[in-house]
Amino acid sequence: MVLNSQKIKVGVFRALLGLMPLLLMGLLTLLTFYLVEKNTPQEKKTTLERVRLHEPDYTIVDGTLTALNELGTTKYRVTGKKLIHYDDDASMDVLTPRMRLFQLNKAPVTVKADTGHIDGDVTIMDLYDNAQIYRPAQAATETQAASARMLAASSYFKVFINDDIIETDKPMILEQGMSTMNSTVGGTFNNVDQSMRLLGRVKGRIERAPKEAQ
Repeated sequence: MVLNSQKIKVGVFRALLGLMPLLLMGLLTLLTFYLVEKNTPQEKKTTLERVRLHEPDYTIVDGTLTALNELGTTKYRVTGKKLIHYDDDASMDVLTPRMRLFQLNKAPVTVKADTGHIDGDVTIMDLYDNAQIYRPAQAATETQAASARMLAASSYFKVFINDDIIETDKPMILEQGMSTMNSTVGGTFNNVDQSMRLLGRVKGRIERAPKEAQ
């Protein structure tokens, strides 16, 4: 019995010796991976990850994005011939975006352009090339005076979706009724009271509104 026990111990020892090269190779591989990971600059790793992941994960043709307010009615609606969604930051590129902004008891405002981009939090939409803000004429009501048709045009508009604010720092042309004004550095449109504030040097002409529009 003693002899058999010694043979078993010798066999186990030889088996362990045979596994030693594999164990050493595994340990060396882990050590090499650790050293490479530790010595790779964080900036380089972040850049490589961003380049690798910022790619479309799905595309919607003739898509519509709608949001409701606390009353359950439509707050805004975005449509586009093509909506391209990106996986890494959840942002979207929009081809021929058209956005409708709604305010209670006011005419809906339409914002459009050739191309657009919506951030991942759906708080900001950037509109590029042939960007326009359009508000139709509105008849007088018990609470507000009549307003003439308004059209603002620029090469760029930034829509702050949650704040109902649209602004640009690019040259802008504003038409309201028969009046026309040009701003050198853009302006800000407030959709809550549907007012436009022009910035920089402003030139143009102001025409008296027809009696029916007053």
